[in-house]
Amino acid sequence: MADHKYIFTSESVGEGHPDKLCDRVSDAILDAYLNADPDSRVAAECLATTDFLCIAGETRGPKSITKDVIETIARHAVRDIGYKQEEFHWEKIKVDVRLHSQSADIAQGVDSAGNKDEGAGDQGIMFGYACRETKELMPAAIHYSHAILKSLAEARHSGALFNLGPDAKSQVSLEYVNGKPVRATSIVVSTQHSADVTQEEVREMVRPHVANILPEGWMCDEEHFYVNPTGRFVIGGPDGDTGLTGRKIIVDTYGGAAPHGGGAFSGKDPTKVDRSAAYAARHAAKNIVAAGLADKCTIQLSYAIGVSHPISIYVQTHDTGRFSDEAISRVIQEVADFRPRAIRERLNLNKPIYARTAAYGHFGRAPEADGGFTWEKLDLVDALKAEISSKKYKDAERTGNVTKADFGR
Repeated sequence: MADHKYIFTSESVGEGHPDKLCDRVSDAILDAYLNADPDSRVAAECLATTDFLCIAGETRGPKSITKDVIETIARHAVRDIGYKQEEFHWEKIKVDVRLHSQSADIAQGVDSAGNKDEGAGDQGIMFGYACRETKELMPAAIHYSHAILKSLAEARHSGALFNLGPDAKSQVSLEYVNGKPVRATSIVVSTQHSADVTQEEVREMVRPHVANILPEGWMCDEEHFYVNPTGRFVIGGPDGDTGLTGRKIIVDTYGGAAPHGGGAFSGKDPTKVDRSAAYAARHAAKNIVAAGLADKCTIQLSYAIGVSHPISIYVQTHDTGRFSDEAISRVIQEVADFRPRAIRERLNLNKPIYARTAAYGHFGRAPEADGGFTWEKLDLVDALKAEISSKKYKDAERTGNVTKADFGR
């Protein structure tokens, strides 16, 4: 039978992209609230345009987080990204803070009281995904798109690429053969630069940050290596395009390789299941794949506002499971509790760990010593293996091309 071939593409945007800048500001504000009070409630949105930031939303937290404090946090976030442009400078931009108190109607549905458990902060659906395309168990195209931009940003911050600006985008197209990525067919990188460098000079600055990220032999040919294809990218950031919090949800997750529930993450405290349940779903899917139960796994969770238990839990292993999807669904629910409070406690989400998630994706990152990216830990693997091997799952063994003999490889 002929090889089944197709091309799949994902994009990423850098920390200085207007939307990502807004995500960073929103999450920096969230971190400040959680640092002052881990039980703070925050839903902070940001809009950025030429010479202006507007911060709006609702909060419930310590009075020490004043409008002046929030303005300072926002300016420092912009400074750390590197914006000192004439029309968008961290010291000179106007900052309008319009945060108000959290709705009492929302609060009473979410808060625990008496025998009532903490409810979900909103209704909605969330997805988690994992696959064996990279060692991080992430889809390859989005993984490499993020890594290219992160490498460029590190070189810019170090001074090695002082001619580049904060705003940048990348796009990686990969050829798949029988479901596995084998090479890049095209690479697109657009990066802001100073007016005194040419397109060809920018191309050569970018080249090693692509070639060193892709696996050996994967680099596309010169004809399909596009760097600043318009020819010039001097005006960038919010001076060139308006930014909004939460507008890059596919970049934040799996680059289109898996479904998305539609809810954004940044600026939301972990009682909002848009964020915490998406993290929990990724945690579960990654551990299922790492445990050898499947080579690919999608998990959907759904919630109703004010209700603690998920309305539904759906598991699909895309015909790669060592056991039936029904059995794996039962196993993950035995091992992991998907109530909002349980998620927050298991993944330790009430810490100020969110500003770092605002660029280069929320998933596929290394867990950090201070509690960052806990949802990437492989701490359920042993429990999943033990549970699926118990007698009550003997009738769930798969037959055909994938059998129990493959389990644990």
